[in-house]
Amino acid sequence: PPRSTLFPYTTLFRSSAAEIAIMREAGRINAEALEAAKAAIAPGVSTLELNEAVEAVHRKYGVYSPFKNYPGPYPFPASICASVNEELVHGIPDKRKLKEGDIVSIDCGTVYQGFVGDSAFTVGVGEITPLAQKLIEVTKQALDAAIAQMVPGNHLGDIGAAVEALVLKHGFHVTHLYTGHGVGREMHESPMVPNYGQPGQGILLREGMTLAIEPMVLVGTRYTRELKNQWTVISRDRSLTAHQEHTVAIRANGPEILTQL
Repeated sequence: PPRSTLFPYTTLFRSSAAEIAIMREAGRINAEALEAAKAAIAPGVSTLELNEAVEAVHRKYGVYSPFKNYPGPYPFPASICASVNEELVHGIPDKRKLKEGDIVSIDCGTVYQGFVGDSAFTVGVGEITPLAQKLIEVTKQALDAAIAQMVPGNHLGDIGAAVEALVLKHGFHVTHLYTGHGVGREMHESPMVPNYGQPGQGILLREGMTLAIEPMVLVGTRYTRELKNQWTVISRDRSLTAHQEHTVAIRANGPEILTQL
């Protein structure tokens, strides 16, 4: 079964103002860690070195990543997911070196005072193709479109519908197997947040909900397969993929991105 059906989801998380303040700091630290990884990305740098850059920020604040030792076919061995080119999600950092023209997605979580911040980005390594650049930009736009729907009174389906409509308009695809999710005291809480849906359908969005919104976009197909390492997910046709994510709180006056500097 897809990994999204195996997450240990908990009950829907509703955050108080004090809890959101803690999550905001978790998100800020997570954003700083991701910026450290982004600054290190260059041809010849290994994905393991990017993991080390993130862990250095975590040590600075005395925090840790919920990714490391996350249960699965075997405990996930790193603090980030580093997914290159056709790798959509759950890439395992190792000694392989990035090359000019690659695109790399870095997904990272931070636990601070018992609460989680979770976010991701995709960037190019040096000079990249126009197609790769368009893919990254469309994925960013899809995240923005999703966040704009996160207001009290909307529904969960409005988020996914916004992502899918924008992505399909540009001729790309969204996975139907891997999703965003609630986030709070646990990294993966209910509800699952698909990147497709029907406007006006699904759970009613309420003030205080905190969700990790993560468009996962593929160039050639929405279908995927899992590599032999039992973690890394790639596009079935090995076409390029991209991933953007923020943890977002639904507030009375609109959505608040918690995972930013």
